[in-house]
Amino acid sequence: MLTRDLGSNGPAVSTLGLGCMGMSDFYGPADRAESIATIHAALDAGITMLDTGDFYGMGHNELLVSEALHGRRREDVFIAVKFGPQRAPDGGFIGLDCRPVAVKTALAYSLRRLGTDYVDLYMPARIDPAVPIEDTVGAIGDMVAAGHVRHVGLSEAGAESLRRAHATHPVAALQIEYSLLTRSIEREILPTARALGIAVTAYGVLSRGLLSGDWSPDRSASAKDFRGHLPRFSGANLDRNLALVEAIRRLAEDRHSTVAQLAIAWVLSRGDDIVPLIGARRRDQLAAAIAALDLRLTDEDVAQIEAVVPAGATAGDRYAADQMALLDSEKGQ
Repeated sequence: MLTRDLGSNGPAVSTLGLGCMGMSDFYGPADRAESIATIHAALDAGITMLDTGDFYGMGHNELLVSEALHGRRREDVFIAVKFGPQRAPDGGFIGLDCRPVAVKTALAYSLRRLGTDYVDLYMPARIDPAVPIEDTVGAIGDMVAAGHVRHVGLSEAGAESLRRAHATHPVAALQIEYSLLTRSIEREILPTARALGIAVTAYGVLSRGLLSGDWSPDRSASAKDFRGHLPRFSGANLDRNLALVEAIRRLAEDRHSTVAQLAIAWVLSRGDDIVPLIGARRRDQLAAAIAALDLRLTDEDVAQIEAVVPAGATAGDRYAADQMALLDSEKGQ
């Protein structure tokens, strides 16, 4: 497994990371044993970054990661954790809290669930409009100084928030959605991150499964699968987006790859400062994603891909309207 640096002065991590969210939440039931086996397979393949959040399954995901890491050397794994979203006992989301006291309390519970005394990358999942970003990042910086956090991160932050945060404490990485179907960061956020020496950990590289190549017009999301509420997966939007996928499929077949592998390879080609997070819940999905590392795209390949899926071609927002309103990264985009 090759490595990429998280930021101009950050640590080296595996070129691909494993996003663990779907093992606990949002995409319907997952098999616990298969989830743990998938984490083990990722580590054995050389993937070092595991991405989780304290609100994924309301602590379930952190406990799952801890169980999977039992008996492994802590220093061989890079654990990234998001915090901030608040949930009620029924699982509903009830707000966001990124106050300094909340930052430190959330971290304390995450450390206990993960069974470790430090987190490698700690970041708010969203920018809290009620709390200056300097206060949130300053609190994470306090935890860096105390040895409980190694590096500061942000998630779904806009360019101005990136600049303000980085001026408060060096930011190693920005986690944000980036794929062939989601390219808005290219206008301002990605150039800003690069100017500041901040890496990007890209989630949604398969656009919640649209770019898996397996979604079909007659497929419906289960009651516990939040894709059923996403504009890109409904009605005419879905028809338009699946037409884009079919265009990609033809290019993939010409290169003896799958739609998913070509989509991952495209994100990898966008720069050595970008680390795609693969949301695999099963070992076969993971193995297929890792195979994308063998697919080296030329400039001509990239041009052909972007010709059939130009920026802005996707139909529908990536989240429902109420969730889009919470994204600092979408302000002014």
